[in-house]
Amino acid sequence: MAVIAMWKCDRDNSMFEDKKTADAHDRMLELGEQFAHLLEQVIPGVDEKAAEEFGLVLARNKELIIQACKGRPEALAEIELQDGKVTRLNASR
Repeated sequence: MAVIAMWKCDRDNSMFEDKKTADAHDRMLELGEQFAHLLEQVIPGVDEKAAEEFGLVLARNKELIIQACKGRPEALAEIELQDGKVTRLNASR
């Protein structure tokens, strides 16, 4: 019987066959969590689940976000949303 080494992500219990991929996934989840915290600070009362979903969308698409920040805002149109669903946020200032 063969033994296969697996790495488990602490945040969501995802399993990976190599450490590099597991570490990258963990960093993406950490970035998503930080984006969610930022959104919750900017929009008090925002739904926690919606903030988490939005944070993960930003984290999964960080390269496109970087391109948009560097002067190519049309890159945001290239963001693919998981399951094609977006939670609408209503912000009042």
